[in-house]
Amino acid sequence: MNKLVLIFVLFLQQTVWGQSYSPPAGQQGSTAIHMDSSIFTSWATGIVVSRGFVYMEDTTFASGGSNRASFGQPSNALGKADGNSAEVVSLGDSGVAIMTFDVPIINGPGFDFAVFENSFSDDFLEFAFVEVSSDGNRFVRFPNHSEVQNQVQIHGFGLTDTRRIYNLAGKYRAGYGTPFDLEELKDSVGIDLNSITHIKIIDVIGSVGLHASYDSYGNIINEPYSSPYASGGFDLDGVGIIHELLSLTIESRLTATLFPNPSAGELRINVSNSEPYALTIRSLDGRIVLHHPNHTNTSKKITISDSGIYIVQVQQKENIFTSKFVINN
Repeated sequence: MNKLVLIFVLFLQQTVWGQSYSPPAGQQGSTAIHMDSSIFTSWATGIVVSRGFVYMEDTTFASGGSNRASFGQPSNALGKADGNSAEVVSLGDSGVAIMTFDVPIINGPGFDFAVFENSFSDDFLEFAFVEVSSDGNRFVRFPNHSEVQNQVQIHGFGLTDTRRIYNLAGKYRAGYGTPFDLEELKDSVGIDLNSITHIKIIDVIGSVGLHASYDSYGNIINEPYSSPYASGGFDLDGVGIIHELLSLTIESRLTATLFPNPSAGELRINVSNSEPYALTIRSLDGRIVLHHPNHTNTSKKITISDSGIYIVQVQQKENIFTSKFVINN
């Protein structure tokens, strides 16, 4: 292959790879969920942190100071994320946080929880692997993918295109959570996806050298490295829950169907009974795109103009039905 052709191929790869996954928060097609979204039903209530090193290449940190990350208190990651860069807990290189909850998480329609980091921009990003467990012993990692080039190290304050990252926490800026769908783990063994009690957040070491971290496809994950500071590594702000066990009990009392799904912009929802209900449709970032507080028709046509993934909620008194649908215009 001659040099000109090689340059063209590399350019083509960069162009295609850059469009593979969802864009930054606020852009069309982004899966980012704002911390104030009403789709969150609760937040993590317990945490155990094992701090990682501030510099993996020198675990004794001979240049002085502590050799472990120390910024923030673990309790900063409990309760609702606040988007405040100072109210986090820094994990350090390969550091781990295990989060627990008052009520188990379930595999509901669409995303089930989201992890929040404290990046100050859309492209200065620090990542973490996410694993879940239903007993606190066996953890299963979400499949993840990095299309970021890994031949040249991204320096400590370098930038990353979030569209090349999939299923790594830290994909979005402060105040916006990276969501995860338990359905992706449906073929896993030794775990109950309708009773998730623990979520493990593991800092990605962004080195392309000896201490590299790898995605699910064996690719080195390149991120800003090194960051030999007390605040180094993934900065955890919170974990928000979308579907929990209590929701499963409520939702089972009401049924509805949507068709066609996916849709070209028009679909119909049929509700199982004629009692008055409220109908709400939200985008994945929590924005309300349609709300009708009082309906009695058991069948209703819905029109959505923008392509994307949406969550529909039907509520009759204490009974709630939720489902995900797709618009492909």
